[in-house]
Amino acid sequence: MLLSATRIHDGKHWLPEGTIIELSDNGTVTALHNAGIKEEVKHYDGIICPGFVNTHCHLELSHMKGAIPEHTGLVPFLKQVATTRNDHTEEQKIEARHTAFKAMQANGVVAVGDIANTSDTLDLRVQNKMHFHSFVEALGFTETPQRQFDYATAVYHAFDAQQQEGKILRQSIVPHAPYSVSQQLFSLIDKFDEQSVLSIHNQECHAEDEYYLTKKGAINELLESIGIDDSFFIPSGKTSIQTYLQWLSATHPFVFIHNTYTNRADIDIAQTLLKKAYWCLCPNANKYIENTLPDIPMLMEECDTICIGTDSLSSNHQLSILAELQTIKERYPETEWETLLRWGTYNGALALQMDEVVGGIAVGKQPGLVVIKDLETNPQISVVIV
Repeated sequence: MLLSATRIHDGKHWLPEGTIIELSDNGTVTALHNAGIKEEVKHYDGIICPGFVNTHCHLELSHMKGAIPEHTGLVPFLKQVATTRNDHTEEQKIEARHTAFKAMQANGVVAVGDIANTSDTLDLRVQNKMHFHSFVEALGFTETPQRQFDYATAVYHAFDAQQQEGKILRQSIVPHAPYSVSQQLFSLIDKFDEQSVLSIHNQECHAEDEYYLTKKGAINELLESIGIDDSFFIPSGKTSIQTYLQWLSATHPFVFIHNTYTNRADIDIAQTLLKKAYWCLCPNANKYIENTLPDIPMLMEECDTICIGTDSLSSNHQLSILAELQTIKERYPETEWETLLRWGTYNGALALQMDEVVGGIAVGKQPGLVVIKDLETNPQISVVIV
């Protein structure tokens, strides 16, 4: 199969005008041509880019679409998630996550970093239609978190047992957030596999840093509302990220999620301590919950490892990486599409350690291809080629 388009983005940069992609029957890129092709070439008006990588998603929460109003702030949002996530039948949950999964495929996503508090999404992974890294979250703000860690370990092993030919299926045990994981639980997670990819909901609200700095603010209310005794916790006087990174091995590739209130000093310390640090933005979820966005221009100045996620349908209206990129473009119009597309493809593949297969249009890869029309005015996905 020979394909061309008005412009082609290879995951990092725009390719020269007139580039032709040659694909095998299974979607592997076999060659990139600049001229001399005599066979028939399928041409698309618009741009071609690699399939998108959704670095952060919660497919198991798909049944909560529209259940929580917008702009509540993170702490009230989390309280409602905790009290309403089980207000649905098993059949409703299954139907909702399968519908969301199909929609995500139609939106050009070929790989996902999926948060798992349960083993519910085993039925999506087994379809062999998308690459998965399942981030099994451990939660337990307690001095003795072994029981909570054992539960996460059981979920991890359920995913680990699901191996098959075709799509990448991987998993790791990760901390949920600094306000829901104690130092003791961080230690258990760290020692489980010191090479594993970790992700964490990082500085999604101002109250998170306030808690680590002074042990005051809305996080106290959250912990009290769910019956957590935090009397053991002593504030560090530093931001959350500057505190918990001291409890983890630098051998982990690390994906920081949201980063709504992350500052330059936080980024500098993270990138000094860690060998690999990726900064995942979920702008539509940030708007939905906190009605604000991270300081993206500052992040761009400090790092080149920004990637993109959608969060869940409890905090978003769709699972579309293109929609996330549009939101960034609208807020920061000086951000070039060449850069935005890199965040949504290649950088996400790097963060999930799947760049050997997806994230780029290069010989030997099976990236999946997305055709986007009207990129500069009203971007719409017109064709998805897997």
